[in-house]
This record gives sequence, structure tokens and C-alpha cells, in this order.
Amino acid sequence: MPEEKAVHAEGKIDWAFVHSRLQALRSALDEGAGPLPAARELLKRRAAKLAEVPALEEGGARVTALEFELSGERYAVETSFIDETFPLSEFTPLFCTPPFVLGITNLRGRIVSIVDLRRFFELPTVGLSNLNRVILVRDGGMEFGMVADTIEGIREIPVRELQAPLPTLTGVREEFLTGITGDRVALLNISKILADPRVVVQQDVE
Repeated sequence: MPEEKAVHAEGKIDWAFVHSRLQALRSALDEGAGPLPAARELLKRRAAKLAEVPALEEGGARVTALEFELSGERYAVETSFIDETFPLSEFTPLFCTPPFVLGITNLRGRIVSIVDLRRFFELPTVGLSNLNRVILVRDGGMEFGMVADTIEGIREIPVRELQAPLPTLTGVREEFLTGITGDRVALLNISKILADPRVVVQQDVE
């Protein structure tokens, strides 16, 4: 059905039609009718847009991290700091280095130092095997491999759920923790660990 118009083809205004439309609008308002279809659709779109904001706030910022295990405790490292992971195979011990520095390994022609975080965090240690994995982390020009007992996989950690380190975590572990998740996974602050002078391996070769 063609839409009625207030202006005829010859350019004359149909005042009777205009008055009838105004009367219809006035009657609708008097009866408490809702918005006109076009206005109703506009309000609907605006409501849908506003409804998206709580959904974003509910999810919030998240950290993508690699979860792994050390001496029965669960830790995580942000994937943005990870280059790769590889099995712990052959490595060369270094003399005159702290006990937590296992040594160095040749990774496709690149010399990488290997750090045992269990010793660095003063955790109970057991023997190493080819089941151990090495997580190669990097921040700027500093990098090293961290030994993990097992790698659990990638997980998303909501930032708002991170809690302050527990009072029972003292010493070096608390110093390098970003926070603890609700299921007791400790998110490491890799930037601080990589910047700490204790993990910088320096060897004078004569």
C-alpha cells in the first residue's frame, strides 16, 4: 500500500491530511502510547549499545599466561615474555655461579643460560630428568631459560581476581610475584626477575 503524503503531485498541501495526522499523534500521546516506531527502534539500538558496557566490565582485563609446576607449587608466566619452551637435555655447568644457575646450553647456535627457579625461590628440589622443560623468557635484551617440572598449559587470568601475595610467602618468592589467583597459581613478575642482578651470569674468560 503506497504511503500517504501531505503534498499532492501538483505541489498543493492536503491540510485535511495534515490535521488528521496531528490529531492521531495527539490522541496517541493522550492515551499514553509508546514512542513511534522509528523512535522506538532508535531507543532499542541505544539500549543494546549501553548493555554492552556491563559485559565488558564483567570480563575485564585478562592476562594470557603459561602455567607450570615447581616442587608441587603452581606458577604462571605471561606469554608475552616467552620465546619458546624446549626439553631440558644437555647443558654445561658453569663454575663460580650461584647454585640456582644450572649452566648454559646451545639452542640452535645461541648460548642460553639455564636457571633453576626452585633453588632461586628456595623450594624443595628433586633430581632433574629429560621430563623437565625449559621456558625461555625474554624482556628487552635480557633472556634465560627457566626449568619447570611440568608445563600445564595456557590459561587466561582475570586481572581483577589477582590477590596480593600471601603473608606466608616470604623472601625472594614474594618479591617477584605479581599476585595469586583464586586457585593458588602464583603469577611471576618476569620483568623483575630478569632485571635482578643475581640472575645475570657473568663469566670472565682469560
